[in-house]
Amino acid sequence: MSTSPSAPTFSLAGKAALVTGASRGIGRAIAVALAGAGAEVFCTSTKAGGCADTLLAIAAAGGAKAHALVCDVASPDQVEQLAKTVLEQAGKLDLLINNAGITRDGLFLRMSTDDFDQVIGTNLRGVFLVCKAFARSMAKTRGGRIVNIGSVVGISGNAGQANYAAAKAGLCGFSKSLAQELAGRGVTVNVIAPGFIATDMTAAIPEEAQKTMLGSIPAGRFGEPKDIAAAALFLCSDAASYITGQTLVVDGGMTM
Repeated sequence: MSTSPSAPTFSLAGKAALVTGASRGIGRAIAVALAGAGAEVFCTSTKAGGCADTLLAIAAAGGAKAHALVCDVASPDQVEQLAKTVLEQAGKLDLLINNAGITRDGLFLRMSTDDFDQVIGTNLRGVFLVCKAFARSMAKTRGGRIVNIGSVVGISGNAGQANYAAAKAGLCGFSKSLAQELAGRGVTVNVIAPGFIATDMTAAIPEEAQKTMLGSIPAGRFGEPKDIAAAALFLCSDAASYITGQTLVVDGGMTM
């Protein structure tokens, strides 16, 4: 009698995960989801105590062991210390979620060089630094998942966000290149491109602009952080072991 192949599992038991920018919004939701699936999760923010509420949310959800660390991903020294701490405590890193990001919005003709450099420094160079710090370790264990949080803005562009769009578009190209280099080592690299997600960051957008955006979303609603967390959980799981170098758009059909 033939037996059917076993279904892929979404369990992350025994896995160590790092989520940058996990103090709120999408980052917090991803950290909670990964911990709920059994992973030991390291959460970062730029300020001491910044992830306190995230740790409480993980505990309330019955998640696995979690830790809060301070790291500005734009700082090579801080990223180096982050990698040292995580690898010493966990012994390995299986799942890397690059979520930390900033905005410095403004029309291009008024945008300062500093505003451009800061966004590129955190949203693109920061991802490079964190991946660089952990990729060798992940390659040695011949397995791992890297999920970089991009944006539909990196696909469509957006007035007033030339810096942010450039960083997120660059992230897609970077991720595809890294995916090709690490595939032979069993490490997948993918991007999640959220659309309009209801977070503290998007709450600052004027109400009229929000209404216009809502009218462009076929699903008829704004996304929630849990929508992105579900996509991250999938890409981190065994179910996505044959997916790499891809950009998964989660936007309710907005850029369709």
